[in-house]
Amino acid sequence: MELNVIWFGIVAFFFVGYFVLDGFDFGVGMSLPFLSKDDKDRRVLINTIGPVWDLNETWVIVAGAALFASFPEWYASLFSGFYLALFLLLLSLIARGVAFEYRGKGETEKWKSTFDWMIVIGSFTPALLWGVAFANIVQGVPLNEDHVFVGNLFTLLNPYGLLGGLVTLGLFWTHGLIFITLKTDDEMKFRARMLATKVGVVTTVLAAAFLIWTLFAHHTDGTFLLGLILSTVAALTLVAALAANWFKREGIAFALIVGTIISAVSSLFVALFPNVLPSTIDPAFGLTIENASSSEYTLQVMTWVAVIMVPLVIAYQSWTYWVFRKRIRREQIPEHSH
Repeated sequence: MELNVIWFGIVAFFFVGYFVLDGFDFGVGMSLPFLSKDDKDRRVLINTIGPVWDLNETWVIVAGAALFASFPEWYASLFSGFYLALFLLLLSLIARGVAFEYRGKGETEKWKSTFDWMIVIGSFTPALLWGVAFANIVQGVPLNEDHVFVGNLFTLLNPYGLLGGLVTLGLFWTHGLIFITLKTDDEMKFRARMLATKVGVVTTVLAAAFLIWTLFAHHTDGTFLLGLILSTVAALTLVAALAANWFKREGIAFALIVGTIISAVSSLFVALFPNVLPSTIDPAFGLTIENASSSEYTLQVMTWVAVIMVPLVIAYQSWTYWVFRKRIRREQIPEHSH
């Protein structure tokens, strides 16, 4: 197998990992105004992801670095063409991170409320924009013969792109709500379970429409069967996750929703291959794994680095989740803790 194909798979792996891990962070952040009745409830929710959110977010940095090093032409066209959308996404992630760190530094309700809303908005915005971005990557964008994006922000806000954004928003929200049922107890767990059912049903409808659209509009004869299998797995695991959540099997529900995200995002990368950024002006202007990749030597060096470092990162992250595996309860939150 050629190295550019391997690195296409590695980039996909990092983005899938990021969406699985930071996806439930987004979901928890979006849930603050819907599940919490007082400040202690909000602190319970924030504490479910407090030890891990920043570690989860590093996956997007690794994914971006891998993309830059392995497919510099893809990186250049993507980050210049999607500049405004990615800038808004970055601002949202920064605002969310600042809110997590500074929420407890003040004592007034206004102070806490301000940072709470920064968490909410900083979770909703990237959850939506990631879907818009990836849908447009799969669908293709107006690239000229120099691989330069000649559209604007509104070019990305097309029906397929917006549907993709709604699907990732719904999936991440459902993912986060099921994570909350896994990490909390009593009334908070009950509220999260009920809301997960409502959000999950809507998400199922949106995801089915998006995956069918993707399957018939953007898969080739060579990828259709694999795309069909992955889309079917995504649909079945999502329905099964909602059923497990309803029957109070939180661990099973969480594992199933993880499977949904893995298979759904993987289906997008399968639909994209061997392109990395198609052109809607002329297919010949598009970027592929052939004309967008780094040199063979660069990919060889990066492969050895990945072979050594990726298992270490996964092992460390697994250990972190094991250490912070216990549930968070209201009575564990001190009355005057900020």
